[in-house]
Amino acid sequence: MEILHITRPAPLTGLDEIPLPSGDAQAALSLVRRCPVYAETPLVTSAAIATEAGVQDVWIKDERGRMGLGSFKALGAAYVIAVDKERGDAGGRTYVTASAGNHGLSVAAGAAAFGASSVVYIAQTVPEGFESRLSAQGAEVRRAGDTYEESLKAAEDAARDNGWALLSDGSWHGYTERPHRLMEGYTVLMAEAIAQLPDAPTHIFLQAGVGGLACACARMARQAWGDGPRIIVVEPDAAPALYGSIDAGRAVESEGPVSSMGRLDCKMPSLIALKGLAEDADAFALVSEAEGEAGAGMCMVTGLQSSPSGAAGIAALLALSPEQRAALGIDAGSRVLCVLSEGPA
Repeated sequence: MEILHITRPAPLTGLDEIPLPSGDAQAALSLVRRCPVYAETPLVTSAAIATEAGVQDVWIKDERGRMGLGSFKALGAAYVIAVDKERGDAGGRTYVTASAGNHGLSVAAGAAAFGASSVVYIAQTVPEGFESRLSAQGAEVRRAGDTYEESLKAAEDAARDNGWALLSDGSWHGYTERPHRLMEGYTVLMAEAIAQLPDAPTHIFLQAGVGGLACACARMARQAWGDGPRIIVVEPDAAPALYGSIDAGRAVESEGPVSSMGRLDCKMPSLIALKGLAEDADAFALVSEAEGEAGAGMCMVTGLQSSPSGAAGIAALLALSPEQRAALGIDAGSRVLCVLSEGPA
């Protein structure tokens, strides 16, 4: 495993007009709590993982049952559509997106709940089972390209050609309003965890694809505990989008093979997330395919079955070398917070 340590805030160029992420969890909570299927997800402990990691406590925010969709993504796109509905803008609208996983389910479910339609583009490599789950939520599913980036380009083209509302979980120059609100929805997860935790964590491991979850959680953690916790952002070594951008000092597209951590296999970071994490994160870690599988395996034997993507934060904690533990200040007294972001694929 590779780790890039930074001094906050890490200097970045080219992001002056990109907004910082929202930390207004109360705005999101006030709307999300009105949803009939909303329920707080549990914070669980794992003595087995703590022992394996050589720390005092491992707390895990378990998102596998979130609002019946099986991942934290239920808090994002559906929240954006709910806000549009409050403003009278959602009914009859078609939302279009690209998805490598759970984001598309949130778009589809949100659209169906609020009288809108959804079109979800997926790459040829996405399993048929996921296509069926999207269709069951009412989405029109279209395949385009061999990678997430190619399916996103198809979604952007369709939005422009048809006058549809593009609802991506990434952000880029000229496209920030909806992803900014979407990431605000993710703050609900961390607001719940902050209230559930018996003590402040000393370390927080947050997995990242484009970076929305990690950024929202890190922003909330800094509001709650200041500089206390060390925050480590975890990506596949096949897709070091945030790691590479922080290292370069600007947003860069990463290169690499297709990762088994498919939900995190994003080659370009969300610019809002990049800007926020440059202020809030302390380190960026890259886990290998084998380390990702080992983390998911450890979760399975402890009764917390997930995917390599969902367990990537736990995988990074378990993969630390003695030198990396020392550099991060992890010892037998550490209290670590991780997020189990989805159920098994």
